[in-house]
Amino acid sequence: MTEKQDNNNFEMLFKLHFKPLCFFSNKYINDLDSAKNIVHDVFTNLWENKNKIEINENLKSYLYTSVYNRSLNYIRDNKKFVDSDLISENFVEEKEFIFEENTNLLEIQERIFATLDKLSPKAREAFELSRYENLKYKEIAEKLDISIKTVESHISKALSELRKNLKEFMTIFIAIINLLRNF
Repeated sequence: MTEKQDNNNFEMLFKLHFKPLCFFSNKYINDLDSAKNIVHDVFTNLWENKNKIEINENLKSYLYTSVYNRSLNYIRDNKKFVDSDLISENFVEEKEFIFEENTNLLEIQERIFATLDKLSPKAREAFELSRYENLKYKEIAEKLDISIKTVESHISKALSELRKNLKEFMTIFIAIINLLRNF
């Protein structure tokens, strides 16, 4: 494979997985900028060591595991949480669920992002501000310079599309939403 092909493949890999990995890391560390740095570091490490790293599992699983581990390191190094025993239990349980027992979570996450990509830019932004940044409808309306009713409409549309595109995963989806709310 030529270096140009390597660069193109890596760029496609980066574009496909960067945003979902950032949200994945942010779920644990609750700091989107740091999550972006973590994901960037994972990709940088992968690129710099592409000839040394031996990936025995699929690449997507490798990326999520790397981001997960770096997120744990970030929490440890920054001591962001008071009840570390509870957090550790949740990480262990969730890691087993994600990486050992069920790869459906990654598929669900990909479907969520694919569904969000199909929304209008304003609807997607309203949904992400609500769900990922925990802004209230009024705050979103002010930030996007739209009415609260429009925010409600955008988020309702996003949720409707998610329900439609994830109906076979609804039980797992509800469990994930509850996990995210409690985390």
